[in-house]
Amino acid sequence: MKEYLVSAEHLTDMLGECTCQFTTVKKSIQILKDNGFNELKLNDNWRIYRGGKYYINIYDSSLFAVDIGTNYDIRNGMKIVAAHTDHPCLCIKPNPEIKKNKYGLCNVEIYGGMILNTWLDRPLSAAGKVTYRSEETFRPNTQIFDFRKSLFTIPNIAIHQNHEVNKGIELNRQKDMIPLCTIINDTMNKDNFFINYLSENIQVPVEDILDFEIYIYNNDIPEIIGLNDDFISAPRLDNITSVVAALEGIIECKNHTGFNAIALFDNEEIGSRTKQGADSSLLSMILEKMYLSLGFERSEYIDAITSGFFLSVDVAHGEHPNKMEKSDITNKNPLNNGIVIKRACSQTYGTDSESIAIIEQVCLENDIPYQKFVSRSDVSTGSTLGGLSNKYLPMRLVDVGVPILAMHSARETMGSKDQRALEKLIISFFMA
Repeated sequence: MKEYLVSAEHLTDMLGECTCQFTTVKKSIQILKDNGFNELKLNDNWRIYRGGKYYINIYDSSLFAVDIGTNYDIRNGMKIVAAHTDHPCLCIKPNPEIKKNKYGLCNVEIYGGMILNTWLDRPLSAAGKVTYRSEETFRPNTQIFDFRKSLFTIPNIAIHQNHEVNKGIELNRQKDMIPLCTIINDTMNKDNFFINYLSENIQVPVEDILDFEIYIYNNDIPEIIGLNDDFISAPRLDNITSVVAALEGIIECKNHTGFNAIALFDNEEIGSRTKQGADSSLLSMILEKMYLSLGFERSEYIDAITSGFFLSVDVAHGEHPNKMEKSDITNKNPLNNGIVIKRACSQTYGTDSESIAIIEQVCLENDIPYQKFVSRSDVSTGSTLGGLSNKYLPMRLVDVGVPILAMHSARETMGSKDQRALEKLIISFFMA
């Protein structure tokens, strides 16, 4: 099998496992542990050494990992690859049960900027984190879970009942996006049908469940499609593509002399302004604690920042075959044409020409195809976690990613060759 298809197959497998930020971190930790990384607790005293590989579970939804070269020299600075673990979806509210005649539904709110109509008529499941009673007040028990089974659907209305539907319809986030999950019968608890189902599946008594963060996700199967296996069609390409590439990069980079780190942040889709998000001082605190634990002075830690490099990895808008006018007139980004380097003079992408030149040289020296992305001048660009992190870590930065179609849809499309190109970039970046 061709190398790029091996990466594409691996990505589709990971997309099936990484269904929300909690399951993504859980799966990533398993991969890191299988490759020799050791856990550090966020609030413990650390004893770390050159040649060590470590990871930190950050509130179960973000993750930091580092591979320190045996001969690491402070003059080498640090290299950080950042991505995000969350994606636009539905979040189940407390007291979720809704009863409408014989129908049982779940009350939800919208997480992030999802394309609402793409979630209709899909097989939907749910995953997340449940907290329940413990003997220690400030340490409730927690469980990460994934139902895996398709439990929900949001049915469309038939064209016979809405003849104007193909002219466009605005969906109401509270009224039209409520998932159907059961038919109510006389043998079930009509008031707690979802909580009872949750209790049975996680094997925790209903009376012990205190709270939860449960996200409904598209349970469609990720697939490689096209006449020549040209594309990957799947949920959650934004941003599991980058999570997988970051993991591959830090694991596959061997015999280096650097301080190679990955930071997988939660809450990018809602602005990152959380304790586990990129717009916090958490990463800078972790890095400072690590450098002090390695025996460096704080001034040396500052030197490592100013000589470091930050690669912010998130998907980009690919050139759309039916809406080519949506792309910039001279900067097009078709699928399967390489990774994308993003830039904007507004600095919504925190990229400058010198930083771009460095990444271009990494690409050229390692035969990695690349292209540049700039938005149309009459369209505002999205922001990324790179620019937010840069407030706390003022180092050189480049925003990169794979181009995709239908970003924030329940199902997105990317080129099957682009994932391997992104993985090669991160491996080469860490080795450079």
